[in-house]
Amino acid sequence: MSSPFTTHGREALIVEALRTPMGKSHAERGWYRDTHPNEMLGTVYTALLERTGVAPETVEDLVIGCTAPFGEQSRNIGRNAWLQAGYPAEVPATVLDRRCGSAQTAVEMAAALIASGTHDIAIAGGVEHMGHVPMNSPAKISELYGEPWPAELRARYDFVPQGESAELIADKWGITRGQMDEFATRSHRLATEALEAGRFDREMIPYLLDGETRRSDQTIRPGTSMETLAGLKTVFRPENGRITAGTSSPISDGAAGVLLASRAAADRYGLTPRARVLDQTTVGVDPILMLTGPIPATRKLLERTGLTINDIDLFEINEAFSSVVLAWEQELKPDMERVNVNGGAIAMGHPVGATGARLFGTLLAEMERRDVELGLVTMCCGGGLGTATLVQRI
Repeated sequence: MSSPFTTHGREALIVEALRTPMGKSHAERGWYRDTHPNEMLGTVYTALLERTGVAPETVEDLVIGCTAPFGEQSRNIGRNAWLQAGYPAEVPATVLDRRCGSAQTAVEMAAALIASGTHDIAIAGGVEHMGHVPMNSPAKISELYGEPWPAELRARYDFVPQGESAELIADKWGITRGQMDEFATRSHRLATEALEAGRFDREMIPYLLDGETRRSDQTIRPGTSMETLAGLKTVFRPENGRITAGTSSPISDGAAGVLLASRAAADRYGLTPRARVLDQTTVGVDPILMLTGPIPATRKLLERTGLTINDIDLFEINEAFSSVVLAWEQELKPDMERVNVNGGAIAMGHPVGATGARLFGTLLAEMERRDVELGLVTMCCGGGLGTATLVQRI
């Protein structure tokens, strides 16, 4: 296969991909209610270094996603978490925001730095403590420092919330409430089965919280049924709506990370890579129908690598809402037995700045379990963006 990403540069190798358990963003019952996001991300740094044996001083950059870099998450949380964990001050860090695709873009940027020869070892990932720094933080900041969508921009686009965009997708692709409930039920069922079978053990860092070591995601609901979901009210359109809390990814807290290296660094330090980044892309789409990005992003990667949808062994498409995945399914027509086979964000949660890195860990562990070669991660992003990354297991 041809790939502009690998043809024009060095190999970018994924050595390890790990994450914290995902917790509910709840003031009283959320697992991370008393945890600073620096600690969450620092725990991921430590786990990556310990699992790989990489010395902290050999890391050349930290590329971290975070969609609400305010309050506890402000002033370069990638750097702050590293320093709080006690690691060398000589290692730099940056924080980026590509909305829900932030951590995936962080992995892609780190891969590009390695492929270009700029760095040999980098850690990428993301963190979001949505319980401490809520999704509406930008609106509160706007009240003090100005509106990101001034009148001139609003005159061009009638911006809507992401939930309404999910409803618009259901409208356009004719997706029913029942189909979305069925997909959400599938997510919880598959995630429950994976959890009970220990299939998340490879990617998940056991985390001591409230005196108990957590080894699961707090948002997975075993026993979720069509009957349970049918009883939920719609949340974005009180009348004639289809999207409910059950067919949306829950607001969550968590962190995830990926350690990447060049082939030369892997050989030098005796690292065993798990996969290589074959190609990556990001696209822009209609900012109103904003969650359709995975459709053209997937098509773009397939076209330029010469692959077909059937050549991909496993897919991880982020389950921001059921309608996002079902529209992508209608357009790309993948074998759904290869898609989100251990459930997705509807069950596991979606700490928005971290999920993109979590998807790599989930994908690679399952690729190894099934002994398959090619996997694709794709996400929709607020504002009308889509990300896609193609990886090849080594």
